[in-house]
Amino acid sequence: MSDLPRKAVTRTAKLAALPLGFAGRATWGLGKRIGGKSAEIVARELQQRTAEQLFKVLGELKGGAMKFGQAMSVFESALPEEIAGPYRAALTKLQDAAPPMPTSTVHEVLRERLGEDWRDLFLEFEDKPAAAASIGQVHRAVWHDGREVAVKVQYPGAGEALLSDLSQLSRFARLLGPLIPGMDIKPLITELRDRVSEELDYGLEAQAQQEHAAEFDGDPDVVVPDVVHQGDQVLVTEWIDGIPLAEVISDGTQEQRDRAGQLLARFLFSGPARTGLLHADPHPGNFRLLPPADEDSGEEGEQGGEGWRLGVLDFGTVDRLPGGLPGTIGESLRMTLAGEADAVYGLLCEEGFVKESIALDPDAVLDYLLPIIEPAEADTFTFTRSWMRNQAARIADPRSPAHQLGKQLNLPPAYLLIHRVTLSTIGVLCQLNATVRLRDELESWLPGFLAETDEAEGAEEAREARELAEAGETDRDDLVVEA
Repeated sequence: MSDLPRKAVTRTAKLAALPLGFAGRATWGLGKRIGGKSAEIVARELQQRTAEQLFKVLGELKGGAMKFGQAMSVFESALPEEIAGPYRAALTKLQDAAPPMPTSTVHEVLRERLGEDWRDLFLEFEDKPAAAASIGQVHRAVWHDGREVAVKVQYPGAGEALLSDLSQLSRFARLLGPLIPGMDIKPLITELRDRVSEELDYGLEAQAQQEHAAEFDGDPDVVVPDVVHQGDQVLVTEWIDGIPLAEVISDGTQEQRDRAGQLLARFLFSGPARTGLLHADPHPGNFRLLPPADEDSGEEGEQGGEGWRLGVLDFGTVDRLPGGLPGTIGESLRMTLAGEADAVYGLLCEEGFVKESIALDPDAVLDYLLPIIEPAEADTFTFTRSWMRNQAARIADPRSPAHQLGKQLNLPPAYLLIHRVTLSTIGVLCQLNATVRLRDELESWLPGFLAETDEAEGAEEAREARELAEAGETDRDDLVVEA
């Protein structure tokens, strides 16, 4: 049997104990204050104890509880520093770690899904998991043809546990709200619940991953491992090494941070354009920074960050966008940067971001948007935790005009996942403290960001560049200019 608690009453009791624990620590803190400790010290101790209990429970329960914790972890950079400090270590740990399934349970799942002779499929299989996720864990192995592979095994009862957890978490979403100031927790939980069935289906995940792997095959910037075998609760893919993004965040050089940030932004915007799919789970545990493939590029990589590639894992949650990201996003960004308040407002009304029953001042809407899209205006932008916190505080402060206006805006369902993925990616960029040429990626991949004439010129330039590259050495003499 799995160590994943499957009975709803057991999991509900563990989760329901969280708000009781919060209240108990508040009483404990009051006692400390009466005993003479300063408010600042008591608050810090309270936050530390709260973080330890919250993420210990979420990690132990796996399922929807851990999925919720992972989703929250990318918003760590939006927390005020006095709160973020005690939580940061627990949040980062949750991204990559959770108590493992017993070995006997893993073997039982493999025997049921791959057959009694499942070991014949592998030359080697490591019983100790290499990583744990919300609905399964990953084992390193060697496939029978000699390829190193990652074997993803789904926890028995994961589906029931996910639904149970998220239903229970939604009941005390208000108590969890203060963990991420300025963010409505309940819609996040509702959205996670809606995605459960897709993430449990390894067939859909294998299809999404293989489409990405085929499109990015040989790409100089992005690596997606091929799918080797897919079963009901087992998914085998090629293994990729590299530096986990969480380690780049904690210990990476500035060159590694900048390169990882640039590639993350590139993948966010190029993925939908190239595959019609949006990778919708951008927490650091799903990315690796891969060193250059050969010594020559290795030297270049160490000096300037070039040559490093981004490895992308876990395609269990994707948004299907056959035409790529909606052109409305690019158009509204372009017009906002140009200061076209009336045009922006009209487009937002047309798309349902402003409900028909509400009338807003177009200039006020422009003032609300401009600070948020600041990274798209400059040639390069350094994403920092302080910038993210300032944005969160500006929108969260009930006294600010931005807060009042933000409450009147609407997020259409079609944009819900795109919005969360974009915010999550920005959160990771801030954790990386990366300097990124975001505008380059928007111009290259986001429909509508360039005016139609600019896009036509860009396409023509790209065509000429490809033709020149194909022509090779034979055309080089034509480019010589006599002094």
